[in-house]
Amino acid sequence: QVQLVESGGGLVQPGGSLRLSCAFSGSAFNIYAMGWYRQAPGNQRELVADITRSGTTNYADTVKGRFTISRDNAKLAVYLQINSLKTEDRDIYYCNAKIPWEDGYDYWGRGTQVTVSS
Repeated sequence: QVQLVESGGGLVQPGGSLRLSCAFSGSAFNIYAMGWYRQAPGNQRELVADITRSGTTNYADTVKGRFTISRDNAKLAVYLQINSLKTEDRDIYYCNAKIPWEDGYDYWGRGTQVTVSS
């Protein structure tokens, strides 16, 4: 069973930076595609960025150039570096792990809150 635990959220001023971390527990981390999603109250969860097992990254248009996703297979972790924060980045950020070609291998963390306010 996979468990994901996010950390690193908090209150930041506009223009500031945060680094979110997601700790993976379970087996075969290196074959999972990892992603960061975010969700505001009343809205659907949306993809922020993801990274394949080989390290290929993908970003939502709204965060390109500001967010960077990375993974450390030795530490069983995935990170999201967030720079130039905007008020509209305020959301709960969730970590996701999945094996795209297998049903039933899709896991979520509980989320970490990012608040952007002056």
